[in-house]
Amino acid sequence: MLEQRELTARRRVEELREEADRVQAELVVAEQDWKEWVIARSRVGEVLAPGGYGVAAPDATEGMRDTDPQPEPPKAAAKPKSVVPMWRAGLAWSALSVDYQRILRVLADRGRLGQGPLTCQEMAAAFGIDSVPAKVETLRSKAKRLVARGWLAESTPGQFTLTPGAAGPGGGS
Repeated sequence: MLEQRELTARRRVEELREEADRVQAELVVAEQDWKEWVIARSRVGEVLAPGGYGVAAPDATEGMRDTDPQPEPPKAAAKPKSVVPMWRAGLAWSALSVDYQRILRVLADRGRLGQGPLTCQEMAAAFGIDSVPAKVETLRSKAKRLVARGWLAESTPGQFTLTPGAAGPGGGS
């Protein structure tokens, strides 16, 4: 009964992590869109400034900034490159953070050696990490995120391999 409750709680945590990742990815896109509109408004303001003829005079630009301050976009909640993009042809591994690249690299090496899928416990051992539940679950969460974004495949539960496209040339080795 305890194992069942633990499994249910773990699944809930994974679902919430996936939802948080999705929301974080949407936030990054929305912030970028907002930054582009701030820039566009600034450029249009420069062009339309009185007497600017396409380039705003220093006085007009300063006055515009004083009366209509440009809001600074908020800092991204995540560290750069911590969001896992959806895999697409031509997207290099360098689009991922170092931790995700390590996972892909160990799976690529294993695939080249014809050794088949890798479990999270084996990943932990390959990285020299203690196979304690917390560390293994962190790896599992990252691997599941890579599966959800198309970088990895999970043929059987808990066994991960690179997807054929992500393992192809230009993948990031």
